[in-house]
Amino acid sequence: MYGPASVSKFMAGYTGHSLCLDYFGEPSAEEAASGLGLHGETPVAQWNVTSPTQVERPYCRWNVRLPAAQLTFEREVRLGEGESVVYVQETVSNERDVDHACDWVQHATFGPPFLKEGESTLIASARRGITWPLGYENASLLANDREFVWPYAPCEGVEGATDLRQPFGTRGRGFVAGVQLDPGREMEYLLAVNWKLRLGMGYCFRRQDFPWMTVWEENFARQGTPWNGRTQARGMEFGTTPLPLGREETFRRGHVFDMPSWCVIPAGAERTARYAIFLFAVPPQIHSIQNVATEADAVVLFDEHSQPAISIPAHGCEKFLSKSDFKFPTA
Repeated sequence: MYGPASVSKFMAGYTGHSLCLDYFGEPSAEEAASGLGLHGETPVAQWNVTSPTQVERPYCRWNVRLPAAQLTFEREVRLGEGESVVYVQETVSNERDVDHACDWVQHATFGPPFLKEGESTLIASARRGITWPLGYENASLLANDREFVWPYAPCEGVEGATDLRQPFGTRGRGFVAGVQLDPGREMEYLLAVNWKLRLGMGYCFRRQDFPWMTVWEENFARQGTPWNGRTQARGMEFGTTPLPLGREETFRRGHVFDMPSWCVIPAGAERTARYAIFLFAVPPQIHSIQNVATEADAVVLFDEHSQPAISIPAHGCEKFLSKSDFKFPTA
């Protein structure tokens, strides 16, 4: 029901937000032969859930061991009291006695009815990009392996560019592109806004954790299982890697825009990443959002005039996204 063996486990259980670790993309022939599938072990592994009985705020912890990668992953989630904000902290631990290079990507995906052509916009702190080198199953909206400046990416077979902020513009086409997030920022962001519903959601995260974003769109293009020519989805997948090329091809291509396209977990050590997810209502007088910043206790969205337009209560968010020694209060 869900496609070939290398992708079916992932496709059968995926919706919304998934974690890709320790590689991003399809497995190599050797990895597939050993039972590994699309985007690594984490999306299909059995996670353990622990929930402390006494906490200051709603809180939960998940963890999972990845035997093939010899990594341990832990995700801590805290909800802000009286807030529309989720605080997420993730830690990857390397069980090996050598350094381990890997991909670590948050596969965040949006779709109808929230994301809709002519009603919705996708906004991100993006700068340069490069299109997917492998086409899109003869239905690619974008030209292959071309550099561009966000948000305008070159189209396949015709002159001109398409605005990647606008979803689902060409029915029957799909695409993949990798985008470098703004090197001049410490905190990156992405937003999805439905202007008709006056509703938006977004992510903010540290650039030191996730300096890249993959933009993926499926718009009634794939006819095979499980897509069946009736799927619309837009991925804004932020992480350590610009494109889902799999481990071997990612390392072969090396640096992109003079930046590493993977992360390294030192031998016997761990690495921690943090991000916040937020939901917000858009006031009727606001028609454009051009920037996002964190203040001490708020996520602030700015309009086209660089004026604060929306302030989302988020207690301690600036410290959470900046302090390297931050710890969740768990008791």
